Amino acid sequence: MDKLTPLQLVQSNSLTMIIQDEMEKLILRGEIDVGGRLNESELAQRFGISRGPIREAFRGLEESGLVRQEKNRGAFVREISIEEADEIYDLREAMEDLIGRKLAQHISEEQLAELRRQVEHMEEIAASKDAALYHPLNLQFHDTLASFTGNGKLLAVYRKLTKELLLFRLRGLSAGGGMAVSSQEHRDIVDAIAARDGEKAGATLRRHAELSRARMHRAVNGAPN
Repeated sequence: MDKLTPLQLVQSNSLTMIIQDEMEKLILRGEIDVGGRLNESELAQRFGISRGPIREAFRGLEESGLVRQEKNRGAFVREISIEEADEIYDLREAMEDLIGRKLAQHISEEQLAELRRQVEHMEEIAASKDAALYHPLNLQFHDTLASFTGNGKLLAVYRKLTKELLLFRLRGLSAGGGMAVSSQEHRDIVDAIAARDGEKAGATLRRHAELSRARMHRAVNGAPN
Protein backbone atom coordinates (compact mmCIF):
# COMPACT_ATOMS: atom_id res chain seq x y z
CA MET A 1 0.00 0.00 0.00
CA ASP A 2 1.36 3.44 -0.96
CA LYS A 3 2.18 5.79 1.87
CA LEU A 4 -0.20 8.73 2.16
CA THR A 5 1.16 12.16 1.34
CA PRO A 6 0.91 14.84 4.08
CA LEU A 7 -2.01 16.43 2.20
CA GLN A 8 -3.83 13.12 1.85
CA LEU A 9 -3.28 12.44 5.57
CA VAL A 10 -4.75 15.83 6.52
CA GLN A 11 -7.70 15.29 4.18
CA SER A 12 -8.33 11.82 5.60
CA ASN A 13 -8.18 13.05 9.21
CA SER A 14 -10.43 16.00 8.40
CA LEU A 15 -13.02 13.71 6.79
CA THR A 16 -12.94 11.38 9.78
CA MET A 17 -13.54 14.30 12.18
CA ILE A 18 -16.43 15.56 10.04
CA ILE A 19 -18.02 12.10 9.94
CA GLN A 20 -17.46 11.60 13.67
CA ASP A 21 -19.15 14.93 14.40
CA GLU A 22 -22.13 14.05 12.19
CA MET A 23 -22.49 10.62 13.78
CA GLU A 24 -22.31 12.16 17.24
CA LYS A 25 -25.19 14.47 16.31
CA LEU A 26 -27.24 11.50 15.10
CA ILE A 27 -26.67 9.72 18.42
CA LEU A 28 -27.34 12.73 20.66
CA ARG A 29 -30.50 13.61 18.74
CA GLY A 30 -31.74 10.08 19.37
CA GLU A 31 -31.81 9.16 15.67
CA ILE A 32 -29.81 6.04 16.53
CA ASP A 33 -31.27 4.24 19.53
CA VAL A 34 -29.26 3.83 22.71
CA GLY A 35 -27.93 0.28 22.61
CA GLY A 36 -28.49 0.19 18.87
CA ARG A 37 -25.91 -1.17 16.43
CA LEU A 38 -24.11 1.25 14.13
CA ASN A 39 -24.27 -0.23 10.64
CA GLU A 40 -20.97 0.47 8.92
CA SER A 41 -22.27 -0.18 5.40
CA GLU A 42 -25.41 1.93 5.82
CA LEU A 43 -23.45 4.84 7.28
CA ALA A 44 -20.87 4.68 4.48
CA GLN A 45 -23.69 4.77 1.94
CA ARG A 46 -25.47 7.57 3.81
CA PHE A 47 -22.39 9.79 3.78
CA GLY A 48 -21.23 8.67 0.34
CA ILE A 49 -17.79 7.57 1.49
CA SER A 50 -15.73 4.41 1.97
CA ARG A 51 -15.87 2.40 5.20
CA GLY A 52 -12.40 3.50 6.35
CA PRO A 53 -13.42 6.91 7.76
CA ILE A 54 -16.52 5.29 9.31
CA ARG A 55 -14.36 2.82 11.23
CA GLU A 56 -12.04 5.63 12.35
CA ALA A 57 -15.06 7.64 13.49
CA PHE A 58 -16.25 4.64 15.51
CA ARG A 59 -12.90 4.61 17.33
CA GLY A 60 -13.17 8.33 18.06
CA LEU A 61 -16.72 7.94 19.36
CA GLU A 62 -15.57 5.06 21.56
CA GLU A 63 -12.88 7.29 23.08
CA SER A 64 -15.46 10.01 23.72
CA GLY A 65 -17.68 7.55 25.61
CA LEU A 66 -20.61 7.43 23.19
CA VAL A 67 -19.90 4.10 21.49
CA ARG A 68 -18.73 0.64 22.55
CA GLN A 69 -17.17 -1.82 20.14
CA GLU A 70 -17.45 -5.59 20.46
CA LYS A 71 -15.13 -7.98 18.67
CA ASN A 72 -16.84 -9.71 15.74
CA ARG A 73 -20.12 -7.91 16.53
CA GLY A 74 -19.50 -4.28 15.64
CA ALA A 75 -20.12 -0.89 17.20
CA PHE A 76 -23.07 0.01 19.42
CA VAL A 77 -24.37 3.19 21.05
CA ARG A 78 -23.47 2.94 24.73
CA GLU A 79 -26.12 2.37 27.37
CA ILE A 80 -25.62 4.25 30.63
CA SER A 81 -26.95 2.63 33.80
CA ILE A 82 -28.42 4.53 36.74
CA GLU A 83 -25.32 3.57 38.74
CA GLU A 84 -23.01 5.08 36.13
CA ALA A 85 -25.21 8.18 35.87
CA ASP A 86 -24.81 8.61 39.63
CA GLU A 87 -21.03 8.35 39.29
CA ILE A 88 -21.12 11.04 36.61
CA TYR A 89 -23.18 13.26 38.91
CA ASP A 90 -20.58 12.81 41.67
CA LEU A 91 -18.03 14.36 39.32
CA ARG A 92 -20.40 16.92 37.88
CA GLU A 93 -21.38 18.29 41.27
CA ALA A 94 -17.71 18.86 42.16
CA MET A 95 -17.07 20.46 38.77
CA GLU A 96 -20.10 22.75 39.05
CA ASP A 97 -18.76 24.01 42.38
CA LEU A 98 -15.40 24.73 40.75
CA ILE A 99 -17.03 26.45 37.76
CA GLY A 100 -19.03 28.74 40.04
CA ARG A 101 -16.00 29.70 42.10
CA LYS A 102 -13.83 30.42 39.06
CA LEU A 103 -16.48 32.49 37.28
CA ALA A 104 -17.15 34.60 40.37
CA GLN A 105 -13.46 35.53 40.34
CA HIS A 106 -13.07 36.77 36.78
CA ILE A 107 -16.29 36.85 34.74
CA SER A 108 -16.65 39.92 32.53
CA GLU A 109 -19.70 42.17 32.19
CA GLU A 110 -20.08 41.01 28.58
CA GLN A 111 -20.14 37.37 29.70
CA LEU A 112 -22.70 38.15 32.41
CA ALA A 113 -24.87 39.87 29.84
CA GLU A 114 -24.72 36.76 27.63
CA LEU A 115 -25.71 34.50 30.54
CA ARG A 116 -28.66 36.77 31.39
CA ARG A 117 -29.73 36.75 27.75
CA GLN A 118 -29.71 32.96 27.74
CA VAL A 119 -31.70 32.77 30.98
CA GLU A 120 -34.33 35.17 29.61
CA HIS A 121 -34.63 33.07 26.45
CA MET A 122 -35.09 29.91 28.53
CA GLU A 123 -37.80 31.61 30.57
CA GLU A 124 -39.67 32.53 27.38
CA ILE A 125 -39.45 28.96 26.07
CA ALA A 126 -40.45 27.51 29.46
CA ALA A 127 -43.54 29.73 29.45
CA SER A 128 -44.50 28.29 26.06
CA LYS A 129 -44.02 24.77 27.45
CA ASP A 130 -41.92 23.74 24.44
CA ALA A 131 -39.70 21.05 25.95
CA ALA A 132 -38.04 20.27 22.61
CA LEU A 133 -36.65 23.81 22.47
CA TYR A 134 -35.98 24.21 26.19
CA HIS A 135 -33.71 21.21 26.65
CA PRO A 136 -30.94 22.25 24.19
CA LEU A 137 -31.02 25.79 25.62
CA ASN A 138 -30.46 24.35 29.10
CA LEU A 139 -27.49 22.35 27.80
CA GLN A 140 -26.12 25.44 26.06
CA PHE A 141 -26.39 27.52 29.26
CA HIS A 142 -24.31 25.06 31.26
CA ASP A 143 -21.80 24.61 28.44
CA THR A 144 -21.41 28.41 28.31
CA LEU A 145 -20.72 28.52 32.05
CA ALA A 146 -17.99 25.90 31.68
CA SER A 147 -16.48 27.61 28.62
CA PHE A 148 -16.36 30.99 30.38
CA THR A 149 -13.93 29.55 32.96
CA GLY A 150 -11.25 29.61 30.25
CA ASN A 151 -10.05 26.19 31.42
CA GLY A 152 -9.84 23.97 28.34
CA LYS A 153 -9.26 20.74 30.26
CA LEU A 154 -12.24 21.37 32.52
CA LEU A 155 -14.44 22.14 29.50
CA ALA A 156 -13.39 18.98 27.65
CA VAL A 157 -14.15 16.73 30.65
CA TYR A 158 -17.40 18.57 31.36
CA ARG A 159 -18.61 18.10 27.79
CA LYS A 160 -17.76 14.39 27.86
CA LEU A 161 -19.75 13.90 31.06
CA THR A 162 -22.67 15.89 29.66
CA LYS A 163 -22.82 13.73 26.53
CA GLU A 164 -22.75 10.55 28.60
CA LEU A 165 -25.62 11.81 30.76
CA LEU A 166 -27.55 12.64 27.62
CA LEU A 167 -27.28 8.98 26.58
CA PHE A 168 -29.03 8.15 29.85
CA ARG A 169 -31.78 10.67 29.12
CA LEU A 170 -32.25 9.18 25.67
CA ARG A 171 -33.39 5.95 27.33
CA GLY A 172 -36.65 7.84 27.80
CA LEU A 173 -35.95 9.17 31.26
CA SER A 174 -36.15 12.86 32.08
CA ALA A 175 -32.71 12.87 33.69
CA GLY A 176 -32.44 16.63 34.04
CA GLY A 177 -36.09 17.19 34.78
CA GLY A 178 -36.72 18.79 31.36
CA MET A 179 -38.64 22.01 31.81
CA ALA A 180 -39.17 21.09 35.46
CA VAL A 181 -35.70 22.54 35.93
CA SER A 182 -36.61 25.88 37.44
CA SER A 183 -35.65 29.01 35.55
CA GLN A 184 -35.28 30.57 38.95
CA GLU A 185 -32.40 28.19 39.65
CA HIS A 186 -30.62 29.54 36.57
CA ARG A 187 -31.27 33.12 37.65
CA ASP A 188 -29.90 32.34 41.11
CA ILE A 189 -26.74 30.93 39.52
CA VAL A 190 -26.13 34.08 37.45
CA ASP A 191 -26.93 36.37 40.39
CA ALA A 192 -24.44 34.54 42.64
CA ILE A 193 -21.73 34.78 39.99
CA ALA A 194 -22.50 38.46 39.38
CA ALA A 195 -22.15 39.13 43.12
CA ARG A 196 -18.52 37.90 42.84
CA ASP A 197 -19.19 35.56 45.76
CA GLY A 198 -17.15 32.47 44.92
CA GLU A 199 -18.41 30.34 47.79
CA LYS A 200 -22.06 31.14 47.09
CA ALA A 201 -21.69 30.74 43.34
CA GLY A 202 -20.05 27.35 43.77
CA ALA A 203 -22.67 26.20 46.27
CA THR A 204 -25.54 27.41 44.04
CA LEU A 205 -24.25 25.54 41.01
CA ARG A 206 -23.57 22.41 43.07
CA ARG A 207 -27.10 22.56 44.51
CA HIS A 208 -28.52 22.87 40.99
CA ALA A 209 -26.70 19.67 39.99
CA GLU A 210 -27.90 17.92 43.15
CA LEU A 211 -31.50 18.83 42.32
CA SER A 212 -30.98 17.58 38.77
CA ARG A 213 -29.77 14.25 40.17
CA ALA A 214 -32.81 14.06 42.45
CA ARG A 215 -35.12 14.70 39.49
CA MET A 216 -33.35 11.92 37.61
CA HIS A 217 -34.04 9.48 40.42
CA ARG A 218 -37.70 10.50 40.61
CA ALA A 219 -37.98 9.90 36.85
CA VAL A 220 -36.40 6.46 37.21
CA ASN A 221 -38.82 5.59 40.00
CA GLY A 222 -41.81 6.92 38.07
CA ALA A 223 -42.49 9.72 40.53
CA PRO A 224 -43.61 13.17 39.31
CA ASN A 225 -40.90 15.85 39.01
